[in-house]
Amino acid sequence: MADTDDSRETHQYHPEKPQKTEGFFLKGSGSLDWGMKNRLARIFNPDSGRTVMLAIDHGYFQGPTSGLERVDISIVPLIPYADTLMLTRGILRTVIPASTPKSIVLRVSGGTSILKELSNEGLAVDIEEAVRLNVCAMAVQVFVGGEHERESILNMTKMVDIGTRYGMPTLAVTAVGKDMKRDARYFRLATRICAELGAHYIKTYYVEEGFETVTASCPVPIVMAGGKKIPEFDALTMASKACQEGAAGVDMGRNIFQSDHPIAMIQAVRAVVHRNETPERAFALYEELGRKE
Repeated sequence: MADTDDSRETHQYHPEKPQKTEGFFLKGSGSLDWGMKNRLARIFNPDSGRTVMLAIDHGYFQGPTSGLERVDISIVPLIPYADTLMLTRGILRTVIPASTPKSIVLRVSGGTSILKELSNEGLAVDIEEAVRLNVCAMAVQVFVGGEHERESILNMTKMVDIGTRYGMPTLAVTAVGKDMKRDARYFRLATRICAELGAHYIKTYYVEEGFETVTASCPVPIVMAGGKKIPEFDALTMASKACQEGAAGVDMGRNIFQSDHPIAMIQAVRAVVHRNETPERAFALYEELGRKE
């Protein structure tokens, strides 16, 4: 039954205290709808403003990558230490426990393999599938400078439009072909194009010179791609530099699951990303935890 007592003494209206309007912690995301913000806050840690994404979507174009032959054995034990998983719907449905509380970023572009021209992608997953799988963002590859540059950019913009209707963020993944120069000038171009056309956050590679200009000129968060496997200390150093130069975290795959001690490595990466640990201390943590595996 409704409260019919309308006396001033029984209610806590606090007219003397204005309601707070909380700002959103993530760069360039303040004007997004509540659903978008909520999903992004499940990908990015609100306390640090950063994320440790575990990328295991390699098989969508190159098959059973080394370290991903058995996702149930190599990856599932890593899930507790990741903020989010980036993967395909096939792996999500068949291997990842539905009980996981971790956020999911779903690969939605595809269409070619390593045997063909990789930039010739299309949209391979419907928005209703993404909603059905309860994911937090959709990842689309963008090949700025590639043979099918226009098509890949339009793939992304279509996903932005569709995702916006459902409160679903779009992650633009900048691809670098064999003929493209990996420098700050290229990544400033690629990331800015993606942001200008609506991507909610962007995954791109780290460069030693000028990476801070890439993050500064991009109005949405940038997450550093891990790339090929390199020595653990070097990977931790790269992650540290990227975060100190403006990255909102990392999306690492091979530098974690191809490590000699993957569980130790992902915890060391977390220390760098979320606690601003130095590469030296993070590597010492990696070695200490690795001895216990």
